[in-house]
Amino acid sequence: MIDQIPAVPAFIAQIEAEFAQFAQSATTGTSALPAPSDPFAILLEAATSSASTESSNASTTADSTSSDVQPQLVSLASTSPSSLETPDAVVGSTASGSAIVSEASKFLGVPYLWGGESPSGFDCSGLVQYVFGQLGVEVPRGSVDQSEVGTPVASLSEAQPGDLLFFEPGQNGAPPGKPGHVAIYIGNGEMIDAPETGETVQVQAVPCQPLAIRRITVPADATADSASTQAVATSSSGTSVQMGSISVPAQYAGLVEQASAASGTPASLLAAILYNESRFQPDVVSSAGAQGIAQFMPATAAASGVEPFDPSSAIPGAAKLLAQFHAAFGSWTDAVAAYAAGGGAVEAAGGVPQDGSTPAYVAKTLSEAGMAAGS
Repeated sequence: MIDQIPAVPAFIAQIEAEFAQFAQSATTGTSALPAPSDPFAILLEAATSSASTESSNASTTADSTSSDVQPQLVSLASTSPSSLETPDAVVGSTASGSAIVSEASKFLGVPYLWGGESPSGFDCSGLVQYVFGQLGVEVPRGSVDQSEVGTPVASLSEAQPGDLLFFEPGQNGAPPGKPGHVAIYIGNGEMIDAPETGETVQVQAVPCQPLAIRRITVPADATADSASTQAVATSSSGTSVQMGSISVPAQYAGLVEQASAASGTPASLLAAILYNESRFQPDVVSSAGAQGIAQFMPATAAASGVEPFDPSSAIPGAAKLLAQFHAAFGSWTDAVAAYAAGGGAVEAAGGVPQDGSTPAYVAKTLSEAGMAAGS
């Protein structure tokens, strides 16, 4: 037997009263009634009010026992960018942060390679280590160790361009509860990272709240050199020669100029190709098997009579190949696309293929060479 009838919740009573009023109007012919409230809106308001009260209580409890609260681990795939704690205005970038972002941006389009730590292929922590190494700062190789260096940043709203973002769950062999992925924040809720196999280094939205954020400052002299999009200009010691916005190492500058004169390929364009292909490293091999400073595939090198690991052979070979593509397609834009994607792909597309990383590669190379799109 029920000893006491429980009180009807206020929002239920409101709904019942309004429906009763509506029923009365149907029998009396009343026509000037206020529009009844949406019962679902009433229920939602009641639920929201209840949840708000519970949240407030939970917050108070958490504040009083913060030392016992463990961080919530958020999956990279579980949270949409719209739920991020994105600042209303991007925090002003420091000179150090600008240098880090500028250096990282040079590797957009480089393929993801498990264990990769060079411009022929990067994984996420390999990219971070290489970028900081170029700026004169040595950081650990793995994302777990990287998350323990530098200065902690409390939240994404306080992050600045150049900060490192670390994510859960544990990926790439990282222990549970430890960051398995790292990216470089560039501001406005976006980051540069090497995401996964089959992808390339790219800019993408920060996918969820980072597990940790760290700030590592690079030296002032590295900042001064890297904050600009141009490399070091020619110096009295002959360390480099400027071609377009590319600083060509002195040991290769003469080869580039000679190859340019012999083939008709602009020296600045050849320099940009070599820079984007290998960063002027003569012994690199890509994940696809491309070799040397100009990244010739073995079959192409053999057909062209080029020794890919010998810059004195590879640089003139690259210039000659670009000139041949220019003659075939009628523009340096298509020649660069053919160098990146193959002549067959350019022929099939009737110009620059619009899939994959080729459009970005072409635009970046032409810009660095000081040449207009469509040249």
